[in-house]
Amino acid sequence: MHTADTLRFATRAAAGNLLRTALMVLAMAIGVAAVVVLTALGDGARRYVVGEFGALGSNLIIVLPGRSETGGINPGSFVTATPRDLTVEDAEALLRSPWVARIAPLSVGSGEISTGGRLREVTVVGTSADFTVVRQLDVAAGSFLPREDLRRSTNVAVIGATIQRELFGVEPAVGRLVRIGDRRFRVIGVMAAAGQGLGMNTDEMVIVPVGAALAIFDTNTLFRILVEARDRGALEAAKADIAEIIRSRHAGEEDVTLLTQDAVLATFDRILATLTLAVAGIAAISLAVAGILVMNVMLVSVTQRTAEIGLLKALGAEPRTIRRVFLAEAALLSLAGGLAGLALGHGGAALLRLAWPVLPAWPPDWAVAAGLGTALVTGVLFGVLPARRAARLDPVQALGKK
Repeated sequence: MHTADTLRFATRAAAGNLLRTALMVLAMAIGVAAVVVLTALGDGARRYVVGEFGALGSNLIIVLPGRSETGGINPGSFVTATPRDLTVEDAEALLRSPWVARIAPLSVGSGEISTGGRLREVTVVGTSADFTVVRQLDVAAGSFLPREDLRRSTNVAVIGATIQRELFGVEPAVGRLVRIGDRRFRVIGVMAAAGQGLGMNTDEMVIVPVGAALAIFDTNTLFRILVEARDRGALEAAKADIAEIIRSRHAGEEDVTLLTQDAVLATFDRILATLTLAVAGIAAISLAVAGILVMNVMLVSVTQRTAEIGLLKALGAEPRTIRRVFLAEAALLSLAGGLAGLALGHGGAALLRLAWPVLPAWPPDWAVAAGLGTALVTGVLFGVLPARRAARLDPVQALGKK
């Protein structure tokens, strides 16, 4: 029997029992779709996190109060014990390093902004004039904070695009007065819409000079210090200088954690890539279950088609030909299930992107290939036993059964 005849025979056999065929195709489709959707979710999360940190620029160093005991990047790196707080004076001292181009101290808290009878809760960020350069942000109207002494608390503010729309509507916001806490500020600029970044939505932020923010929050400590090295090659030298400067100011204690974009990206990329592989492995278990279903249904098929197999062997079909027929049927059903699963998986990934537009939930190519390949291998592997059983049937006894 030629290959074309084998495929034609297997196709007719599959079409002869639509319920059995539909069950096997559905089982394979669900398994492949699970692999595609879960890997799209995991890889989408990885791309989102990498994109968020990538938007910061390659020369950025984040100075966090508190020392990470492991020396590496882990969830504890972002919430650490603080032996000594960071201050504005610490931030200014970092400019002594020849490897540091600019700094942007951060003081962050929540507050209320009101004007013209309208009031809403906002995130208030105190920083310096270099914040937009360090974070690569743009101003849509007016200007950003003036370049001045960090301890000076000038009553000017730059608001996010959402704040501008909700408080002023279509009217221009630049030049208007707002109240933040118990102080009045003049709006001098409106940020360009940028959305979420590093857990902070710039569209809903109110940015004031760091001295003013410290006065509003009644504190003298900073949340973080963003430092931009002169170039990418200066990162290590800048880190060493920053650590030495902070140590000299904090009585010899190295009580800060320094994060660079590369370290954060590498860690999150590794964690989320491993997570994606893990969920893909869990989803692949359903393909093994589908393979068992293929085997069971094909064994039933051998029993139902005993007379047909006996006729083929009586006509001179060799055992290997019978094996090829059943394996071809299993492969065709697995391929059909795999392709249906890819369609379902891509549809599920599209729904994820529709529900969460910020999440680039595109299934990776390796997951698509692995899902389809695993479906084929599983179907053929679990089709071996039924094929061997069919090939061993005695033609005389098989013809005698109905």
